[in-house]
Amino acid sequence: MNTKFNHLLNTTFSFLKEKKILLAVSGGVDSMVLLDLIAKSGLHFAIAHCNFQLRGDESDSETAFLENHCKVNNYKLFTRFFDTVLYSKVHKVSIQIAARELRYSWFNLLLEQENFDYVLTAHHLNDQLETFLINLSRGTGLEGLKGIPNVNNKTVRPLLNFSRTEIESYATAANLEWKEDSSNKSNKYLRNALRLDVIPELEKINPNFLSQFQLSLEHLKSASNLVKQAADMVFDKVVKIENETWHISISHLNKQNNPNDYLFQWLSPFGFTAWTDVYSLLNSQSGKQVHSTTHTLLKNRTELLLYKQNNTTDSEIEIQNKDFSLSEPIKITFCNTGYTDVQSNTCIFVDESLLKFPLKLRKWQQGDYFYPFGMKGKKKLSKYFKDEKLSVLDKENTWLLCSNNEIVWVVNYRQDRRFVNEIKEKNTLKITL
Repeated sequence: MNTKFNHLLNTTFSFLKEKKILLAVSGGVDSMVLLDLIAKSGLHFAIAHCNFQLRGDESDSETAFLENHCKVNNYKLFTRFFDTVLYSKVHKVSIQIAARELRYSWFNLLLEQENFDYVLTAHHLNDQLETFLINLSRGTGLEGLKGIPNVNNKTVRPLLNFSRTEIESYATAANLEWKEDSSNKSNKYLRNALRLDVIPELEKINPNFLSQFQLSLEHLKSASNLVKQAADMVFDKVVKIENETWHISISHLNKQNNPNDYLFQWLSPFGFTAWTDVYSLLNSQSGKQVHSTTHTLLKNRTELLLYKQNNTTDSEIEIQNKDFSLSEPIKITFCNTGYTDVQSNTCIFVDESLLKFPLKLRKWQQGDYFYPFGMKGKKKLSKYFKDEKLSVLDKENTWLLCSNNEIVWVVNYRQDRRFVNEIKEKNTLKITL
């Protein structure tokens, strides 16, 4: 195993040489083998250990064991204790997800604060198989069946080509010490149930199951690359990106033999899971939406719009005076001028004497109305938006500049005529987006 590992370090993972490495070590056999291999390789490293405080004295025993091991071998050790149960309750996630989020959040912090280049974890081939089966049971796509990547940003997993049997054999032959996690023997978690009950049965049917799985995984990766190339070619014909918003042409997409497959390929990275709802947007009425945790997919007439959900606060923002500096959520400037230029969507001229500070910047609401400059009478904003053919996304992103609850400007669209300076030679305030 040592020879095979060193070969990988000189080929697949050659970028680790001369880098500053952080090893994630739990004290279990997998991570202790990784520690031993890295130590013998001569790479520069330190160790990060998480105590999730989930198994009482056993968790503390693992921490003490590792502290002693690092002291004896003069390894630098970073240790963090987490209240994993509390985090799970506060964030309403499972214990497993809580531990993962806490672990990687801390690793990333250490990478930044201590100038480490990469964090190495001890995931191995059996972990790959378990992840594959978990994803398969959840109805994943091709990407999910590719398993755990060797390298993911700054996380590196150099043991993915080694089985648990190889790792345990190496540990025994090298007289390594490690700690057993008693929770691994419980099948109440899906991963453990697969490890303890399902995979052994598969290996009884086919003793070479693990190696054949590894071969299948390589085929899946190759197939995924081909699918991505094909999807990218169609993407260039169907999708335009403007201001970080995807405009997916429905007519162009429907010319493809399998439009749903392309949507799945393009949208999976954005966290969409309600695929029936996503596909139905192609034939639904304009205005229908589907949401992931981070993005919205909107049917807007002849296209689908994909955009990141706006987390900007919708509360009112007060502009105390004309010298007030406003750069968020939008940038607006005020200046006095002795003339008025041509009105535009991004610049208006108003009679300063008609304004009552503080002005307010807010999102539009049902029932809002204004007196559009260049038109007679008043108009509801909902009707104005409809006439202007604004999409749901456009309306969500529209801000109103108001004085004493009266609309001065539908920002970036139309000024209210009640605030136009009739005299023009004085009291003219230029407001620019």
